[in-house]
Amino acid sequence: MSTIKNHVQLIGNVGQEPTITNLESGKKVARFSLATNEYYKDSKGEKQTDTNWHTIVAWGKTAEIVEKFVEKGKEVGITGKLKTRTYTTDDGNQRYVTEVVADEILLLGTKNDK
Repeated sequence: MSTIKNHVQLIGNVGQEPTITNLESGKKVARFSLATNEYYKDSKGEKQTDTNWHTIVAWGKTAEIVEKFVEKGKEVGITGKLKTRTYTTDDGNQRYVTEVVADEILLLGTKNDK
């Protein structure tokens, strides 16, 4: 049962080119946004789309895969966990950020792939 605690699975499209950072420790981290869409019909019966944006963070080998193969528009599957962190802005305000820390990335293609 512990394997389903804080477990996230998403399939969506990459919203921007990933940002790759090489840390002084030698570790690599990749960050990118992922759009997931839900479709429904409104009260008039018209199809509507609800898009949610997620910030994805990948470390180590997973970050290397992102660096080599993930690009804007690409459809990917992500498994990972939610992580919330806080930071203080220059003007002293505290901010909270929730991100998906990716354990695995599945490369699914683009909408234009045949």
